Amino acid sequence: MELEITVVDAFTDSVFAGNPAAVIVTEQWLPDALMQSIAAENNLSETAFLVLAEVATYLIRWFSPLTEIDFCGHATLASAFVLFNKNPELTRIKFSAQAVGELSVEKTQSGQIQMSFPNTKPEKIEIIPEHLLAGLSIPPVDVYCNAQAYFVIYESESAVLSVQRNNESLQQLKPLDVVVTCRSESKHYDFISRYFWPANGGDEDPVTGSIHTGLAPLWAERLGKNELIAYQASKRGGVLSCLVSDDRVIISGNAVQYLSGTITV
Repeated sequence: MELEITVVDAFTDSVFAGNPAAVIVTEQWLPDALMQSIAAENNLSETAFLVLAEVATYLIRWFSPLTEIDFCGHATLASAFVLFNKNPELTRIKFSAQAVGELSVEKTQSGQIQMSFPNTKPEKIEIIPEHLLAGLSIPPVDVYCNAQAYFVIYESESAVLSVQRNNESLQQLKPLDVVVTCRSESKHYDFISRYFWPANGGDEDPVTGSIHTGLAPLWAERLGKNELIAYQASKRGGVLSCLVSDDRVIISGNAVQYLSGTITV
Protein backbone atom coordinates (compact mmCIF):
# COMPACT_ATOMS: atom_id res chain seq x y z
CA MET A 1 0.00 0.00 0.00
CA GLU A 2 1.29 3.46 -0.94
CA LEU A 3 0.36 6.56 1.05
CA GLU A 4 1.02 10.20 0.24
CA ILE A 5 2.89 11.99 3.01
CA THR A 6 3.72 15.66 3.52
CA VAL A 7 6.06 17.06 6.17
CA VAL A 8 5.41 20.65 7.24
CA ASP A 9 7.35 22.91 9.60
CA ALA A 10 4.71 24.60 11.76
CA PHE A 11 4.80 27.93 13.62
CA THR A 12 7.59 29.25 11.42
CA ASP A 13 8.01 30.86 8.01
CA SER A 14 11.28 29.09 7.19
CA VAL A 15 12.33 25.47 6.91
CA PHE A 16 14.47 23.88 9.62
CA ALA A 17 12.64 25.86 12.31
CA GLY A 18 9.34 25.50 14.12
CA ASN A 19 7.96 22.02 14.71
CA PRO A 20 7.83 19.46 11.89
CA ALA A 21 4.74 17.29 11.52
CA ALA A 22 3.85 14.63 8.99
CA VAL A 23 0.37 14.67 7.44
CA ILE A 24 -1.30 11.64 5.83
CA VAL A 25 -4.81 11.77 4.34
CA THR A 26 -6.64 8.47 3.81
CA GLU A 27 -10.14 7.47 2.71
CA GLN A 28 -10.69 5.50 5.91
CA TRP A 29 -8.79 4.90 9.12
CA LEU A 30 -5.75 2.70 8.91
CA PRO A 31 -5.37 0.12 11.70
CA ASP A 32 -4.21 1.75 14.93
CA ALA A 33 -1.06 -0.38 15.07
CA LEU A 34 -0.11 0.69 11.55
CA MET A 35 -0.63 4.38 12.31
CA GLN A 36 1.54 4.02 15.41
CA SER A 37 4.24 2.23 13.42
CA ILE A 38 4.24 4.94 10.77
CA ALA A 39 4.54 7.63 13.45
CA ALA A 40 7.42 5.77 15.07
CA GLU A 41 9.16 5.39 11.70
CA ASN A 42 8.68 9.09 10.93
CA ASN A 43 10.17 9.90 14.35
CA LEU A 44 8.66 13.39 14.38
CA SER A 45 6.84 14.98 17.31
CA GLU A 46 3.55 14.05 15.63
CA THR A 47 2.11 12.41 12.57
CA ALA A 48 -1.45 13.51 11.81
CA PHE A 49 -3.87 11.18 10.06
CA LEU A 50 -6.94 12.67 8.36
CA VAL A 51 -10.13 11.14 6.98
CA LEU A 52 -12.65 13.24 5.03
CA ALA A 53 -16.02 13.25 6.82
CA GLU A 54 -17.88 15.74 4.61
CA VAL A 55 -17.03 18.78 2.54
CA ALA A 56 -14.29 20.78 4.31
CA THR A 57 -14.63 18.66 7.46
CA TYR A 58 -12.02 16.08 8.44
CA LEU A 59 -11.65 13.61 11.24
CA ILE A 60 -8.17 13.91 12.72
CA ARG A 61 -5.95 11.78 14.95
CA TRP A 62 -2.42 12.50 16.17
CA PHE A 63 0.36 10.05 16.96
CA SER A 64 3.74 10.70 18.57
CA PRO A 65 6.50 8.12 18.08
CA LEU A 66 5.38 6.56 21.39
CA THR A 67 1.61 6.84 21.61
CA GLU A 68 -1.59 8.40 20.30
CA ILE A 69 -2.03 11.99 21.53
CA ASP A 70 -5.38 13.51 22.52
CA PHE A 71 -4.65 16.94 21.04
CA CYS A 72 -1.82 18.43 18.97
CA GLY A 73 -1.81 22.03 17.83
CA HIS A 74 1.21 22.14 15.52
CA ALA A 75 0.10 19.03 13.60
CA THR A 76 -3.36 20.59 13.24
CA LEU A 77 -1.69 23.66 11.75
CA ALA A 78 0.36 21.44 9.44
CA SER A 79 -2.75 19.50 8.40
CA ALA A 80 -4.65 22.69 7.57
CA PHE A 81 -1.67 23.98 5.61
CA VAL A 82 -1.66 20.79 3.48
CA LEU A 83 -5.43 20.91 2.88
CA PHE A 84 -5.47 24.61 2.00
CA ASN A 85 -2.65 24.00 -0.50
CA LYS A 86 -4.54 21.11 -2.08
CA ASN A 87 -7.79 23.09 -2.18
CA PRO A 88 -6.94 26.76 -2.87
CA GLU A 89 -10.62 27.73 -2.93
CA LEU A 90 -11.02 26.80 0.74
CA THR A 91 -10.59 29.44 3.44
CA ARG A 92 -12.10 27.48 6.35
CA ILE A 93 -11.74 23.86 7.47
CA LYS A 94 -13.21 21.98 10.39
CA PHE A 95 -11.48 19.13 12.18
CA SER A 96 -13.20 16.70 14.51
CA ALA A 97 -11.25 14.90 17.23
CA GLN A 98 -12.60 12.62 19.92
CA ALA A 99 -10.88 14.28 22.88
CA VAL A 100 -11.35 17.96 21.98
CA GLY A 101 -14.41 18.00 19.74
CA GLU A 102 -14.71 20.27 16.71
CA LEU A 103 -11.85 22.59 15.77
CA SER A 104 -12.36 25.47 13.34
CA VAL A 105 -9.38 26.59 11.24
CA GLU A 106 -9.20 29.58 8.90
CA LYS A 107 -6.70 30.84 6.35
CA THR A 108 -6.25 34.55 7.00
CA GLN A 109 -5.51 37.26 4.43
CA SER A 110 -2.02 37.63 5.90
CA GLY A 111 -1.30 34.01 5.10
CA GLN A 112 -1.33 32.81 8.69
CA ILE A 113 -3.47 29.87 9.73
CA GLN A 114 -5.84 30.65 12.60
CA MET A 115 -7.11 27.86 14.85
CA SER A 116 -9.90 27.96 17.42
CA PHE A 117 -9.19 25.67 20.37
CA PRO A 118 -10.83 25.05 23.76
CA ASN A 119 -9.56 27.23 26.61
CA THR A 120 -7.63 24.89 28.95
CA LYS A 121 -6.51 27.42 31.57
CA PRO A 122 -4.60 25.64 34.36
CA GLU A 123 -5.23 26.00 38.08
CA LYS A 124 -2.60 26.76 40.69
CA ILE A 125 -1.59 23.84 42.89
CA GLU A 126 -0.19 24.10 46.42
CA ILE A 127 1.30 20.61 46.77
CA ILE A 128 4.02 20.13 44.15
CA PRO A 129 4.75 16.49 43.23
CA GLU A 130 8.14 15.24 44.38
CA HIS A 131 8.89 13.86 40.91
CA LEU A 132 8.39 17.34 39.45
CA LEU A 133 10.77 18.92 41.95
CA ALA A 134 13.30 16.16 41.37
CA GLY A 135 12.90 16.40 37.61
CA LEU A 136 13.94 20.07 37.27
CA SER A 137 17.26 21.60 38.28
CA ILE A 138 15.69 24.96 39.23
CA PRO A 139 12.88 25.13 41.83
CA PRO A 140 9.57 26.58 40.59
CA VAL A 141 8.20 29.93 41.71
CA ASP A 142 4.62 28.72 41.15
CA VAL A 143 3.11 25.59 39.64
CA TYR A 144 -0.21 25.27 37.81
CA CYS A 145 -1.85 22.21 36.30
CA ASN A 146 -4.42 21.24 33.69
CA ALA A 147 -5.32 17.95 32.04
CA GLN A 148 -2.22 18.08 29.82
CA ALA A 149 0.70 19.26 31.91
CA TYR A 150 2.24 20.93 34.92
CA PHE A 151 2.98 24.63 34.30
CA VAL A 152 6.17 25.70 36.07
CA ILE A 153 6.59 29.46 36.48
CA TYR A 154 10.07 30.96 36.62
CA GLU A 155 11.14 34.55 37.29
CA SER A 156 13.61 34.93 34.43
CA GLU A 157 14.35 33.84 30.89
CA SER A 158 17.73 32.57 32.04
CA ALA A 159 15.95 30.04 34.26
CA VAL A 160 13.69 28.86 31.44
CA LEU A 161 16.60 28.59 29.01
CA SER A 162 19.08 26.93 31.37
CA VAL A 163 16.91 24.54 33.39
CA GLN A 164 18.07 20.94 33.22
CA ARG A 165 15.68 18.02 33.51
CA ASN A 166 15.78 14.47 34.76
CA ASN A 167 13.65 12.55 32.29
CA GLU A 168 13.34 9.51 34.56
CA SER A 169 11.71 11.66 37.23
CA LEU A 170 9.48 13.50 34.77
CA GLN A 171 8.31 10.21 33.28
CA GLN A 172 6.79 9.37 36.67
CA LEU A 173 4.32 12.23 36.18
CA LYS A 174 2.61 10.38 33.32
CA PRO A 175 0.13 11.11 31.79
CA LEU A 176 1.07 14.74 32.48
CA ASP A 177 3.95 16.55 30.80
CA VAL A 178 5.82 19.66 31.97
CA VAL A 179 6.05 23.19 30.56
CA VAL A 180 8.39 25.82 32.01
CA THR A 181 7.55 29.45 31.31
CA CYS A 182 8.19 33.06 32.27
CA ARG A 183 7.32 36.57 31.20
CA SER A 184 9.39 37.57 28.19
CA GLU A 185 12.24 40.00 28.64
CA SER A 186 12.07 40.86 24.92
CA LYS A 187 9.78 43.55 23.53
CA HIS A 188 8.82 41.16 20.72
CA TYR A 189 7.04 38.58 22.91
CA ASP A 190 4.80 38.49 25.96
CA PHE A 191 5.96 35.15 27.36
CA ILE A 192 8.31 32.30 26.51
CA SER A 193 8.23 28.60 27.29
CA ARG A 194 9.82 25.18 26.83
CA TYR A 195 7.89 21.91 26.81
CA PHE A 196 9.19 18.58 28.12
CA TRP A 197 7.29 15.38 27.41
CA PRO A 198 9.35 12.27 28.16
CA ALA A 199 6.16 10.53 29.31
CA ASN A 200 4.36 10.86 25.99
CA GLY A 201 6.58 11.87 23.10
CA GLY A 202 10.27 11.88 23.80
CA ASP A 203 12.46 14.67 25.12
CA GLU A 204 11.73 18.35 24.39
CA ASP A 205 9.05 19.34 21.90
CA PRO A 206 10.15 22.10 19.46
CA VAL A 207 6.84 24.04 19.40
CA THR A 208 3.64 22.92 21.12
CA GLY A 209 0.39 24.48 19.98
CA SER A 210 -1.81 22.58 22.41
CA ILE A 211 0.00 23.75 25.54
CA HIS A 212 -0.64 27.37 24.54
CA THR A 213 -4.36 26.81 25.10
CA GLY A 214 -3.30 26.75 28.75
CA LEU A 215 -0.31 29.11 28.62
CA ALA A 216 -2.17 31.93 26.85
CA PRO A 217 -5.03 32.23 29.38
CA LEU A 218 -2.55 31.85 32.25
CA TRP A 219 -0.43 34.75 31.00
CA ALA A 220 -3.48 36.73 29.89
CA GLU A 221 -4.55 36.79 33.53
CA ARG A 222 -1.07 37.51 34.89
CA LEU A 223 -0.35 40.27 32.35
CA GLY A 224 -3.87 41.72 32.10
CA LYS A 225 -4.17 41.41 28.32
CA ASN A 226 -5.97 39.01 25.97
CA GLU A 227 -3.79 39.32 22.86
CA LEU A 228 -0.35 37.82 23.31
CA ILE A 229 2.68 36.81 21.27
CA ALA A 230 4.46 33.70 22.51
CA TYR A 231 7.88 32.27 21.74
CA GLN A 232 8.70 28.63 22.42
CA ALA A 233 12.42 28.68 23.13
CA SER A 234 13.52 25.28 21.86
CA LYS A 235 16.56 24.84 19.61
CA ARG A 236 14.30 25.22 16.56
CA GLY A 237 12.04 27.89 18.06
CA GLY A 238 8.54 28.96 17.10
CA VAL A 239 6.20 31.96 17.31
CA LEU A 240 2.50 31.78 18.17
CA SER A 241 -0.08 34.56 18.15
CA CYS A 242 -2.73 34.00 20.82
CA LEU A 243 -6.13 35.56 21.47
CA VAL A 244 -7.94 34.53 24.65
CA SER A 245 -11.72 34.58 25.12
CA ASP A 246 -13.92 33.04 27.79
CA ASP A 247 -14.01 29.48 26.47
CA ARG A 248 -11.73 29.55 23.42
CA VAL A 249 -8.12 30.33 22.61
CA ILE A 250 -7.38 31.43 19.05
CA ILE A 251 -3.86 30.45 18.03
CA SER A 252 -2.34 31.61 14.75
CA GLY A 253 0.92 30.81 13.03
CA ASN A 254 2.78 30.32 9.80
CA ALA A 255 3.88 27.08 8.19
CA VAL A 256 6.14 25.96 5.36
CA GLN A 257 6.36 22.68 3.47
CA TYR A 258 9.58 20.72 3.81
CA LEU A 259 8.84 17.41 2.07
CA SER A 260 6.21 15.61 0.01
CA GLY A 261 6.41 12.02 -1.13
CA THR A 262 5.06 8.49 -0.89
CA ILE A 263 5.55 5.85 1.75
CA THR A 264 5.09 2.13 1.16
CA VAL A 265 3.66 0.01 3.95
